[in-house]
This record gives sequence, C-alpha cells and structure tokens, in this order.
Amino acid sequence: MTTTLRPAGPAEEGADGARTRTYEVCDNGRPVGAVEIGTDPRFGSSAAVLRSLRIDEGDRRRGRGTIAALAAEEVLRGWGCTRISLVVPEGNEAATAFATALGYTPRSRNMAKSLQAPAPALPDGVTERPMTEQEYAAWASTSVEEYARSWIERDVPEDQARLKAERDHATGLPDGLATEGMHFHVLVRGDDVLGHVWVARHSAAPHDAPIGYVFDVEVREEVRGHGYGRALMHLAEDLTLRAGLGRLGLHVFETNTPALRLYESLGYTTTQYNLAKAL
Repeated sequence: MTTTLRPAGPAEEGADGARTRTYEVCDNGRPVGAVEIGTDPRFGSSAAVLRSLRIDEGDRRRGRGTIAALAAEEVLRGWGCTRISLVVPEGNEAATAFATALGYTPRSRNMAKSLQAPAPALPDGVTERPMTEQEYAAWASTSVEEYARSWIERDVPEDQARLKAERDHATGLPDGLATEGMHFHVLVRGDDVLGHVWVARHSAAPHDAPIGYVFDVEVREEVRGHGYGRALMHLAEDLTLRAGLGRLGLHVFETNTPALRLYESLGYTTTQYNLAKAL
C-alpha cells in the first residue's frame, strides 16, 4: 500500500490572505479521500490549519488517514508553517483520538448556553452601567498586550500571538466603544468598579444565526473570590437578552480551570475543542 497526496487543484488565496489547497488522498494512484489544508489569517502565514480530512468508508482503518495527515504536515512545513491547529466538534471521539495520536493537544474550547428570560439578578448592593470613554481608553491601552500574552503563555509563537491580538481588536472594534453591536459594561458596588464584561453580537459564519458572545470578562484582582465573576456572566446574559438574542457563547483556554468550572456551573456546554501541535 502506498498512500500519497495529489493536488486536486491550484492553491487559493482568500480575501483575508488565507492560503488553502485541497489534495486527493490516493492509494497506489487511486483516490480514496481528500484533505484540505490552509494558513490561518488570524495568526499569520506561519500558522496552519488542517481544515478537513476524509477517507472513504471502504478504505478506512488501514492507516491512510494518518499517512495523509503527516504528508499534509510536510506540505505545510514547505510553506513555512511552524504550527498547525484543528477543530473537533464535541462528541466526535474518533476525531479526538485520531488527533491525539498525531500529537495534537487541546488548547482551548468553545462553549455556549441557551438563555431564558429574565437573566439572574445581580447580588444585593451591586449594580451595572455602560463603560465610560475614559474607562474604555484605560482598557484599550493594555488589552492588546494582555490578550497576546494569554496566547504566548500557551506556547503560541510571539509573532503569531501579537498578530492575532492586533487583528482581533482592529476588526472587532473599528469604532472603539461606539462599534455597532458591541456592549462594554462594568459591575459597580458603591463607587468601586468591580470588573467589566464585553459582549457582542456574533456569527461564526456568514449564514449562521447570530448569538451573543463574551469576548472579554474580568474581575479586578483585589476583589476576586467573592462571586463577581458569576455576576458578570449573569450581566452578559442580560445584555444578550436585551439585544434580542437567545444564546450566549464564549472561548476559554483549557488551562483556565477556574473559568471552566464557573462556566460549567452556569450551564454552558462545550461545542468544539481547539487542538494544536508544533510542526
């Protein structure tokens, strides 16, 4: 058995700068599946994505998928890629086992929750209000660096992490605090700001129904451990419901155990796992 890759067409480059190419997976020249690879515009041209891998039913369980995936990695090294990622939907245990065997490790996950009105009330003595321009300026002055650092701490190369942080903020907040569909609110007790949450209207794909999405939530360090993180997430639910949306999503790193426990206790369930490996 000789498993090889054969280009199914020329490489394509999207408007976002992502490069993609599809290959036929062949057994002694006979097509038995397909693999699609590309670069990830969020992290730059040195970050790769295994977009899809399919082996025809009658040709599975013979190692062809593994050989195809490893051959695709060699192609990506030739493109100058240093890291590759893939997405596994929740419940796809076969894909998870396959990725783990290839050396991928879980980096983060996406979670979501269907909401019911009204959202839970805030704790006694705690109120909320929109973030002021001055507060937003203070947040914006450090947010890109902190976001990049969160990726660097999880073994993402510094250049890729900084590019993602800069692009995410530039595309997500073109008009700053006034960006349509964005909601920045703070949690307050008396005159003290306890923390903030950034919730936005979001669609994973152009034709997907929009949901609310928590892009940033943080409790001030000196007041952590008093339930304010839970209160901020309840505020996020309220903001989402006020926007006429019935579902709230978020992204969380696998190593952020306290956040994972909080979200699970609030009723969020995992929708997909994001895995990665160095090339």
